[in-house]
Amino acid sequence: MPEIVLKGHRVVKGKAEGEAIVTRDSISFMGGVDPKNGIITESGAELEGKTISGKILVFHSGKGSTGGSYMLYDMAKRGTGPKGIINIRTDSVVAIGAVMGNIATVDQLEKNPLEVIRTGDYVIIDGDAGIVRIRKT
Repeated sequence: MPEIVLKGHRVVKGKAEGEAIVTRDSISFMGGVDPKNGIITESGAELEGKTISGKILVFHSGKGSTGGSYMLYDMAKRGTGPKGIINIRTDSVVAIGAVMGNIATVDQLEKNPLEVIRTGDYVIIDGDAGIVRIRKT
C-alpha cells in the first residue's frame, strides 16, 4: 500500500517515527498515565493497561490540570513518554509538556488522524514541516 502523506500544523518541531497507538479518548497525563512506565492507568480508557512509551501517540486532545504538562515532561526525561504526538487539536497542557519534553507534535491535519491512522501503523512525524507520513500495516 502506498504511503499516505498529510499536511498539518507544527506544534513542536522535530522528527519522530515509530508504531502508532491510537485512541479516540482525550488523555490526562496527570493521573491517567503512570510516568514510571508510560502505561495508561485511567479506568475505562480505551488504552487502559497499554503503554504509550516509545510510540507515536495519536489522540483527540489532552484533558485535566496543568500538572499534566509536567507529567508529560517527566515521562520524556525518564524515557517513558511517546516518541511523537498527533492530535486533532493540541490543547495548552499537551503543547507545554511536549515543548518541555522536546516531543515532536503535529495537529490540525487535513484529514482526521483518528480515521486515517490505526494502532500498529508505522508513522513518521516531521514536526519542522508539519507533515505526517503513514505506512499502513
